[in-house]
Amino acid sequence: MVAYYSTRDPAKKLVRFEEALLQGLAPDGGLYVPDHVPQLKPSTWLEARSLAELGVRVLGAWLGEEVPLPHLEAILHEALNFPCPLVGLSEDLFVLELFHGPTLSFKDFGARTMARLMQYFLGRRGQRRIILVATSGDTGSAVADGFAGQENIEVVLLYPKGKVSEVQERQLIIQRPGVRSFAVEGSFDDCQRLVKQAFTDPDLAHLPLSSANSINIGRLLPQALYYLWAVRQLPTPPQKVNFAVPSGNLGNLTGGVLAAWMGLPVRRFIAAHNANHFFPDFLAGRAEPYQFHPTIATLSNAMDVGAPSNFERLYVLLGSQELRRLVWGTCVDDAETLARMRQTYQRYGYVACPHTAVGLEAQARYRQETRDPTPLISLACAHPAKFPQAIAQALGLKPPKEAALEALWQRPTQVQTLPPHLEALKAHLL
Repeated sequence: MVAYYSTRDPAKKLVRFEEALLQGLAPDGGLYVPDHVPQLKPSTWLEARSLAELGVRVLGAWLGEEVPLPHLEAILHEALNFPCPLVGLSEDLFVLELFHGPTLSFKDFGARTMARLMQYFLGRRGQRRIILVATSGDTGSAVADGFAGQENIEVVLLYPKGKVSEVQERQLIIQRPGVRSFAVEGSFDDCQRLVKQAFTDPDLAHLPLSSANSINIGRLLPQALYYLWAVRQLPTPPQKVNFAVPSGNLGNLTGGVLAAWMGLPVRRFIAAHNANHFFPDFLAGRAEPYQFHPTIATLSNAMDVGAPSNFERLYVLLGSQELRRLVWGTCVDDAETLARMRQTYQRYGYVACPHTAVGLEAQARYRQETRDPTPLISLACAHPAKFPQAIAQALGLKPPKEAALEALWQRPTQVQTLPPHLEALKAHLL
């Protein structure tokens, strides 16, 4: 069984997964990281018949006796009940579609699994939690959908007002049982700062706060699963594989690193950022650790993160040298994103959302620069139907309609505006 310690604790005091999950952020403000990573045989993922079955095998190795097998099976078969197909664009380039869950975003994997694991532990304890979450687009709706109606859990969503797409905002503000949404007059970094401040504010210490952002280890472990499932779907199991990962808060990338440490044969990760350039700058030696930048608004708005939380996890786990060996990074601006969307459609007939296009542009640059012939899987993070304006701008056409999105406009909404100050948030929480 794996135990966890805070990135800011030099003594490395260990806690169980249950404690790390329910706390979200460590008491010292650090992020929980594992004391070791289970080593898996290739048969663990190559012989799995479904993603849920793969999840039971993998998370069973992580959780041990903390979640008995019958409960873990029920949790994962309910949470991961949607497809995750690998689409071949060419002989050595594939797209892993992570947007077939209920909110059409890769965030559904982590949010749905985490909600049910948290409900399991809270039900056993007879306790409740207030999930406080900052979102730059897709996280909030996945958390709201995944946690809504869980009897021991309330959700408070913070998103930057006017800085998410119309469809994303609609997903955030529709009425759901146990969910409150706030449009913050500021950037995603303001939302994230408010969440972190709330966790350490003594006036709120009596509230049962927890998180569902990728700062919570419970979000990251399910995200490692689809890396394993991607390789399971390749026509021929490769000696090595590369992954292009559209990156913002670096939770998706951290999930991939955990999969590699479990034994997945990964040669390199390509961290594909938009104009928010801290991490590529760091990888290239142009920025010092934690030398963050203000957030820049882009077409790929769910990745608009100037100060990525999971950098702290990656830096503590790998250090500068190993990070730069394992991860190659680049920045893609909006014009380049639109150009890659056009090229992808013209060459492959594939409609990519702006986030997915950032990853596809990054992989093309990586291959041109390194001449690395390793087969490459690029993560497709969100359904193109969530970004009709960008699709129209790039391709001059409307994306295919999705019933889940069409239904949003028939549902009632509820949202409040919030200034970017802790006192304002405290007033609502108290």
